[in-house]
Amino acid sequence: MDSQEKKVAFITGTSSGIGYATAKALKDEGFHVFATATSINDIQDLKDYGCEILQLDVTDENHAREAIGIAEAVNGSIQVLVNNAGYGQYGPIEEIPIEDVRKNFETNVFGMLRLSQLVLPKMREAGDGRIINVSSVAGEMSQPGSGIYHATKHAVEAIDEALRIEVGGFNIKVVGILPGPVATNFDDVAVAQIPDTGTGSPYYIFKENLKKMTHEMLKPGGTGVLEPEDVAAKIVTAATAESPSARYHVGAMSTVLGRVHDFTPDVIWDAAMKMMAPSMDKRD
Repeated sequence: MDSQEKKVAFITGTSSGIGYATAKALKDEGFHVFATATSINDIQDLKDYGCEILQLDVTDENHAREAIGIAEAVNGSIQVLVNNAGYGQYGPIEEIPIEDVRKNFETNVFGMLRLSQLVLPKMREAGDGRIINVSSVAGEMSQPGSGIYHATKHAVEAIDEALRIEVGGFNIKVVGILPGPVATNFDDVAVAQIPDTGTGSPYYIFKENLKKMTHEMLKPGGTGVLEPEDVAAKIVTAATAESPSARYHVGAMSTVLGRVHDFTPDVIWDAAMKMMAPSMDKRD
């Protein structure tokens, strides 16, 4: 198949983890893949793999417009947009600087939203397109110590649910991907975001235990922990299925936790979260 005839897939956040695995998986599936990352030096091996690579900071309007324009020039529109870029802002809500909250929303929500807005006109003209948003089971529940990150994923879920109906009449499908814990560098980044307010902080022990618990929950080979390729495989399904589901839960923890949360009274859920939360008064 000539490259001009291949469906174009545009993926954000491909420097590692889910995005990296997805770029390879969609390339193997025959897509003309545009892999993007904040630093183009981080994705040179994807170029060697056969993907086109572009520098993209999803929070930069000029970056976004330029990158989308380059990809649309291949055959008139982007057939599959995979919004994967994102990170976890962890820490007790009281101590997180509001500018850090804004930054997390700029990347996880506004970046995803703006790229979707940019691809939609050409998708509508073509009468075809898919927007695949990598969310999380975090979008269906919340946990102490990661409330801001969960809030961004709740926002993604709300946008998906509305956008899916708004653009469905143009034969554009919006699909959510909701993984459970995945063995990537997510935990290192999330732990690095926890604000350091010193040993005098009332949350000091909580934060120290949160760091340990986060690494433990996301370590490779841990109970219920997925590999990036597991999520990438589901994204391929979302990109290629004739009638994809509105959302795909990936992994047992994602499937179970969301449903348990929905049917559990708040008082019981809160008690369970308190038992699981990093301790405020002792070193775990």
